[in-house]
Amino acid sequence: MASQRHAVTVPPEAGGARLDKYLTEALADKAEALSRARLKALIDGGHVAIDTAAGARPLADASYRVKPGERFIVTVPAAVAAAPEAQAIPLDIVYEDDDLIVVMKPAGLVVHPAAGNPDMTLVNALIAHCGDSLSGIGGEKRPGIVHRLDKDTSGLMVVAKNDRAHQALAAQFAAHGRDGKLTRAYTALVWGVPQPRRGTIEANIARSPRNRAKMATAHKAGREAITHYQVKEVYGDGLVSLVECRLETGRTHQIRVHMTSIGHPLLGDPTYGGAQKTRKSKLPPEARAALEKLGRQALHAHHLGFEHPTTGKRLRFDASLPSDINDLIHSLELV
Repeated sequence: MASQRHAVTVPPEAGGARLDKYLTEALADKAEALSRARLKALIDGGHVAIDTAAGARPLADASYRVKPGERFIVTVPAAVAAAPEAQAIPLDIVYEDDDLIVVMKPAGLVVHPAAGNPDMTLVNALIAHCGDSLSGIGGEKRPGIVHRLDKDTSGLMVVAKNDRAHQALAAQFAAHGRDGKLTRAYTALVWGVPQPRRGTIEANIARSPRNRAKMATAHKAGREAITHYQVKEVYGDGLVSLVECRLETGRTHQIRVHMTSIGHPLLGDPTYGGAQKTRKSKLPPEARAALEKLGRQALHAHHLGFEHPTTGKRLRFDASLPSDINDLIHSLELV
């Protein structure tokens, strides 16, 4: 893809906004929507210029407060196609054979290289572990990947090690379990108690028209999304619930968006959690400290089941909760 150049002029109502925030909103309707993090990286890299009488000059200050009438030029460099490199990153391997590998992805690890995260990803670790067997499977940037978890979501993932396995596993994930082959379940901590305590959320998911870095439910647009949930535990007289979510579809941020849409955002979710200050204030000091230490959405992929792509044998994996979520639960049990 060739480099792109965008020019925007600040309207009166946008005066005083941070440069990175203003540009995120101003360019939201462009073909390549840019996240605020991506725009900050472009600003830091000298790819944003302010147009002055003396000519355009780079403005490498994301916190700059824009003024009405100012004109900014944003240059998005052409993407550089580069094969991910092997990097010796520790892997928590749950199962492995000649066709696939099941790993426990920790929170904070990005699945595959992308803008803002060119390396130190799960893919880089897998290339180091599996060697040349991953080459070319499923695309150069995402070798062997048939599904993914958000950076700050922990849990079980399966990765294909050859073309045959990749095609078979990709088909199972495309069917989202409707053919009875794939099962996925997540543990989430949410604010409040969903009613009813067992239910199904059916709401299309599309990119948010207000913030292109976020997803949102949509009545007519977007893609079909279905989440089945069940409340397992309630803490603090209904302040927090432990919920199991099972996916019938696999959309970006699906659980986080769906639970927020019914008024029960995930604890610690920086993107969809909204203003959590009032709710946090009701937690005892131990629970508040545990939530601060968590530093991410309280979401863990604890179950993964699928049909082996070669043998046809049913494989099932169940994982315990990571220590950061466990610590939060223990503190909530004391409420």
